[in-house]
Parts: sequence; C-alpha cells; structure tokens
Amino acid sequence: MTPAEVLAEFAPAARLSPALPAWDGRLAGKLLMAPMAGVSDAAYRLMARAGGAALAYSEMVSCAGLHYGEKSWELVDPDPAEPEIAVQLFGSKPELFRESAERVAARLGERLALIDVNMACPVPKVTKKGEGSALLENPELAAKIVRACREGAPGVDVTVKIRRGRYMGQEVAPEFARAMEDAGAAAVAVHGRFATQMYHGEADWGAVSRVVDAVGIPVIASGDMLSHGAARRALAETGATAVMVARGTYGNPWVFSGHEPTPAERIAAFACHVRLLDATGAHLKRARSLAGWYFKGMPDAARWRNAAMSCVTAEEFLAVAAEVRAHVL
Repeated sequence: MTPAEVLAEFAPAARLSPALPAWDGRLAGKLLMAPMAGVSDAAYRLMARAGGAALAYSEMVSCAGLHYGEKSWELVDPDPAEPEIAVQLFGSKPELFRESAERVAARLGERLALIDVNMACPVPKVTKKGEGSALLENPELAAKIVRACREGAPGVDVTVKIRRGRYMGQEVAPEFARAMEDAGAAAVAVHGRFATQMYHGEADWGAVSRVVDAVGIPVIASGDMLSHGAARRALAETGATAVMVARGTYGNPWVFSGHEPTPAERIAAFACHVRLLDATGAHLKRARSLAGWYFKGMPDAARWRNAAMSCVTAEEFLAVAAEVRAHVL
C-alpha cells in the first residue's frame, strides 16, 4: 500500500483525517509540528498532518551533508502523500546555506512551504562546530546565513528557530530576533529555554513575549507545548502568532486538534503509524519508541512496550497492537 492508501483505510479508525489540506502560508493561530532529530520522518509528519497540524517540518538537515553526499537528501524529500513540508537546515557556513537553499527549492518546488534555519539545537556535537544554538553568540554570522538562504531561494520564506539564549541567565533572544528580522527572516520561533538547559526545567514563555514585543514579524512559541490546552494558552499568554509542538506529539497526533482519544483510537493510531513506516520505507525499529508513546498509561503498558522491543517486521508490531486491543478493549 502507498502512504495515501494507508491513511485512507486506517486513519479514520484513529479519528485522524486522511485528507491533508495544503498549507495556506498563514501562521496566525496555527499549530505546527516541530522538527525533531530522529523522529520527524515522513510517516511521523503524515500522522501529525492527519491529526490537524497545519504544517510539519523535516528533521534538521546538515548543509554540509547536502553538499558532500546524497544520503541527507532522504531527510528533505517529502512523501508523495504530503502536500508540502518545511525544511530545516543547520550549519555555520553562509555559502553552504545559499547552495542548500537553492537546491532544496529547486528539488521541492511548490511543495516547499518554507526554509527554517536551526539556531536552537543545544547538542554539543552541533554547537562545538559553531552550529545550532552556538549561532546565538554570533548574530552577524547568523544574519549572513539568513541573507544567504534568501539569495539562494528567492520567493521562499526563510525563518529561524532560536532559544532564549545559550547560557543560563544570558537572554539574548529579543535583540537576536531583531537582527534576524533586519536580515530578512519572515518569522522567528522561540524556545523558552537556554541552550545549556537542554530540555530540563520549564520553558519560560515570558521570553517568547519579550521577542513578540521586540519584532514586527510573526513569532512562533516553542517549549513545553505538551497538550492542546498548553498550546492554546501559549498563544493567548505570549501574543505569539503560532505555536510549534515537539514532544507533545509523542503518541499524540491529536494534540493539534484537541481530540481526546479513546484507547481504541490510540491502538488504531499506532497500527496506522506502523503501516506508514512500512509504506514510506522507514526503519521499522522506530516503531519501538512509538509503542511506548501510544500505549503509555494503558493497563500493562510496560508489557506491551517490552513486547514491541523484540519486534522487527511490521507484522510483528501489528500483532502486538492486536494483542493490546484484545486485552484492553
């Protein structure tokens, strides 16, 4: 089956929509699926869009990887079932950003919603190269990168994702966002943690509000959007134009619509997601994490999670889903 056929046959049982509306280019009030390394592959994006995400992002893609090899392009290419995607790039060399933006735009055409530049990743193996959140300490270089992307892909919106700052107590987000606006960024997403916090502690949505006050371009709130209600509160409390949901999507594609799934719908969603992994050619081991997320809180959840850890094929994962269904419903 193709991914589109999988959605048509199996999404309704999970209270997900097989019809994926095209991105209209407007951020106001929208809930977006964030770029997540090792998570947001085509199957994950399709589940999010079926759940109501207005737009879904690729995993962050290395500009150097696109320049020197072909494998990184697997992260860029949308599945035929996807109306469009946002592509997030990372690196530190403006000339490679210019080249990557040009090639991505040419390859995806109208299916490219926007190009986002990662200036938020806190992982040391990224920041030690001057990439990700390390760019928060170099606004001049960051501005050159934004301008390079715009030159490489004229007519394509270029956005940036940043954190509150790199180091605890050193908030730079408002002035940094202004510099990105001056460089031509169409929007800025703000994660309300410092990079050194990684994902610990609570996100400070006040940092988002301060960026909203500092710039005239749309601001996307990020950090601790763990439920539909939290996302809506963030919109109301920060004045942000839109919200980006990351960990809140784990086992919960309904986070975008606010639907509260029944156990039967959660099991059906897991089975649909497994079939999408298979149909898109993804590594099925990813379904091991999915089992823990979709079955969380169910009776004997640890048992089902452990059962999934030994699965290899789609049929084996679907057999676990059938067993869960027989015991839980």
